[in-house]
Amino acid sequence: MSKTHAHLKTLGIELPKAAAPVANYVPFVRSGNVLTISGQISFGPDGLIRGRLGENMDVDAGKVAARYCALNLIAQVNAALEGQLDSMLRVVRLGGFVNASPDFEDIPHVINGASDLMVEVFGDRGRHARAAVACPVLPLGAAVEVDGVFEVK
Repeated sequence: MSKTHAHLKTLGIELPKAAAPVANYVPFVRSGNVLTISGQISFGPDGLIRGRLGENMDVDAGKVAARYCALNLIAQVNAALEGQLDSMLRVVRLGGFVNASPDFEDIPHVINGASDLMVEVFGDRGRHARAAVACPVLPLGAAVEVDGVFEVK
């Protein structure tokens, strides 16, 4: 068992199955040492987390949704690296998209749910650059979507 998988186990985190694309794209692309993961929506163990921040969801619920996006990102990284998560050298960048009402301003706090998980799982190699933006709607009514760029061996 890899060190990263062992750490996930000590955290009580089980990776979900990497999701298949819902349209005409691939879940990840590797170019040299750069692994780009397509946007992962807020799909948790009880299904898709839907909602609009500032309308029918609060920041804490949004952070949970973003955390599931990050967990789904890690599952895609694991699939791309054929189960060798220790080959992930660094989380380079996350892009966070929040389904939000026009007056909702706590976008960065919502995306912290994803950022915090990356640091919790990967330590310093999980620290990353980031964008966090609001959207009027996301695919399938998802509350949050997060994509990522990773440096790999």
